[in-house]
Amino acid sequence: MSTAARRPRSPDVIDPPAPNGVHPDAVSLLKADHRQVAGWFGDYARVAAPAVKMDLATRICGALRIHTTIEEEVFYPAFLKAVKNRAVHHEAVIRHAEAKNLIAEIESADPSDDYYDARIKVLGEMIRHHVREEEKPGGMFALAKRARMDLAALGAALDARKRQFIVANEREADE
Repeated sequence: MSTAARRPRSPDVIDPPAPNGVHPDAVSLLKADHRQVAGWFGDYARVAAPAVKMDLATRICGALRIHTTIEEEVFYPAFLKAVKNRAVHHEAVIRHAEAKNLIAEIESADPSDDYYDARIKVLGEMIRHHVREEEKPGGMFALAKRARMDLAALGAALDARKRQFIVANEREADE
């Protein structure tokens, strides 16, 4: 099944950024993404209908694809430059790579696959662990705040990059 055919319109992929030009700071924006995806993982665990599972899995994978990309393109390089903590940075990049591999497996399957639910469950566990690592005291987000990174400017940059994905997803869905 084609990934593009399964990709929902942008409001279903991830909450759209604020249209009024007010951007959340980078950490708030990334944490909001974490909460949204966690909610979808919770919803997935409670449903049985294959069509609903497919919709939730598509939302989860789409949101994680956007989230990992904006983190890797915008937040992680700024973090590495400001904090210079290669160990934390590298671990986050590796966790993203692992998640992307599993996302690709999920997107190439459907709920009739015997391993579909297991893949979603494992992806959820991986993401929960990664989120705990980023958000814990002494984690990436705390280190970014202590380094006095310009989280407002990074939030605007993350928001702008997310908007680019939303527009691209809308175009793709219209085709």
